[in-house]
Amino acid sequence: MLGVVASLLWTGATAAGQLRDPGALTRWGLPIATTVHNLSLATVVGALVFAVVILPKDLKAHRPHTGNAKTTAGKPRAEHPAFTRIMALAAVAGCVWTLSAIAVLVLTYSSVSGMAVTGTNDYTAQLVFFMTQLAQGQAWLMVVICAAVATTLVFGVRSVSGLAVPLVLALLSFVPQSLIGHSASSADHTGAVNSLFLHVTGASLWVGGIIALVVVSGVLGKITAQTLQRFSALALVAFAVVVGSGVVNAAIRITSWHDLFYSSYGQLIVIKSVAVILLGVIGYMHRSWIIPRLSGGEKSTTTARARRLLWQLVFVELLIMGITSGVAVGLSRSAPPQSRELPVEALTPAQILTGYPLPPELEFSRWFTEWRMDWLWVAFALIAGAAYLAGIIKLRRRGDKWSVLRSVSWFVGLLSLVYITSGGTSVYGAVLFSAHMVEHMALMVIAPLFLALGSPVSLALQALTPRRDGSRGIREWILILVHSKFSQLVTHPLFAAANFSGSLILFYYSPAFGLAMRYHVGHELMIVHFTITGYIFVQSMIGADPLPRRAPYPLRLLLLLATMAFHAFFGVSMMMATSLLSGDYFGNMGRAWGGSALVDQQTAGGIAWGVGEIPTLAIAMGVAYMWSKSDARETKRKDRAADRNKDADLDAYNNMFAQLAARDATIDPNQRGRTPATTNPSAPEAPAATQGETR
Repeated sequence: MLGVVASLLWTGATAAGQLRDPGALTRWGLPIATTVHNLSLATVVGALVFAVVILPKDLKAHRPHTGNAKTTAGKPRAEHPAFTRIMALAAVAGCVWTLSAIAVLVLTYSSVSGMAVTGTNDYTAQLVFFMTQLAQGQAWLMVVICAAVATTLVFGVRSVSGLAVPLVLALLSFVPQSLIGHSASSADHTGAVNSLFLHVTGASLWVGGIIALVVVSGVLGKITAQTLQRFSALALVAFAVVVGSGVVNAAIRITSWHDLFYSSYGQLIVIKSVAVILLGVIGYMHRSWIIPRLSGGEKSTTTARARRLLWQLVFVELLIMGITSGVAVGLSRSAPPQSRELPVEALTPAQILTGYPLPPELEFSRWFTEWRMDWLWVAFALIAGAAYLAGIIKLRRRGDKWSVLRSVSWFVGLLSLVYITSGGTSVYGAVLFSAHMVEHMALMVIAPLFLALGSPVSLALQALTPRRDGSRGIREWILILVHSKFSQLVTHPLFAAANFSGSLILFYYSPAFGLAMRYHVGHELMIVHFTITGYIFVQSMIGADPLPRRAPYPLRLLLLLATMAFHAFFGVSMMMATSLLSGDYFGNMGRAWGGSALVDQQTAGGIAWGVGEIPTLAIAMGVAYMWSKSDARETKRKDRAADRNKDADLDAYNNMFAQLAARDATIDPNQRGRTPATTNPSAPEAPAATQGETR
């Protein structure tokens, strides 16, 4: 709280307004309520993370399973005291989060309108209008709904799988917060929103985890070092995300070194950066000195000294984090030194529709020179690449091998995903239907093809150590997801093929297309959906990762042929169309170069046909190759079996024909050709396992 008060006084954000002043209650109450909201939300996130992936639920250690939490006698398992305490923390923090979110909503309207908080009917009616019709009010209303639903689930759900739902809701509440404020008005809207979302998510995981660790420390007992080690790995990722996203977000808002060091806003950023660096140093001390001594079985005096230092550092961490959170709230209530808002009188049609100036005329070189970084997918690629590399290193240290081709395929897939979401395809995909179709097809068939061939699930299952204390780590959650009913549905070959093909029609011939083009969240959801859809389809065709069910090779080829035919039909229908899809968007772009919007759409149809067919044909060739290898392996297996039993099956098969020939020689020629009932019932039958030709 001292941090937020000091930062507000330093920047002058609590000064009375010259035109309309909402009063001291709003000027001081809003940043304080926001601080309480942020800390309580972080506590909910940290507590649920501990409950879902760090702590064991049951007191008696056992292997995690997918069934209900009952013993063999049918009695409920005794709950671990640490889990009970962390759930109590989540419940209390959830109530505070919900109430503080309501307070922020009401005080935000007071601040925006310049009206003091009252209980009059007019104020209430205007507040309802603010919540339902204006973007800032709608965002905070969504946060309140997420908080209320998540808190209710925390009270009513006790299973580990069920607690994943309120955790996801808590993380999703960062989305509306990222879409308002300085990020929404930034010239680089996409970069500011995505970097802010990553920043607050990483900070909440970090701060909330420290709070959860302190709360459960008294009942952890023997698993203190193990729990600290698990949280340390999460904190390391959160620290990297906070630092990287903070640098990006600050670079968007601060345009010069002078603004960084000689403006109150920039000075707060410097203070916040120093605090984060100090927290990183403390985290390094945890990983390099404290954790090894707590889990290394050293002398009791050394362990006791390490524990004392641990809690001293944790106290310092909480103090620095509290100050940093206050500074962050002060930054959110202060204006950057140089406004990054676009002047309204200079807006072009492209800027109104996309938020960015119209790029130069598309030439071949500009596919590779025009970039607009989507930091959300850059962060995903960096984290996924680092995790994959860590898995390979762990296998190598253990003496196991991992395919180089799979590794190359995975990193090529990540690089292609970064290019598709940040390179020329993304820049021109916002203004050209044809470029958008290139982006779409690449998301569905090119990046997923390389990612699926990288077999990340197989690597994770081999590299990660199974947990035996009843908690669920990444490996346990992967196994639960693979064997779940949902996975059985979405990875079923028929569903995967139908989803892969049908999503095109449902997307382009519904309002979803326009929403994805106009709104940032819609665009990101489009990327997520089609990337996952393509990944599941490729995985079901030629992937090596475990799946609940795989189709026979003939059915795979049939599904691929049907998919190719559907893509051809979709592309031709778009090429022959005479009306624009999302015409109010592409038809009003104001391009002075390139063909008309309708001609560009017809070009997009040809791209959907051609670009979609080539990778699908490559997948079909892969299926045919795997089929031939499977037949070759089956032939070798039968040959080895014949070598082991010295062709006993073949000899039995040949003896059967010899006996049949001998029987036929003893039958009267006049009796031949009658029904089998007149033949000798004692004639030998063909062995069931000997179906083939004589060698």
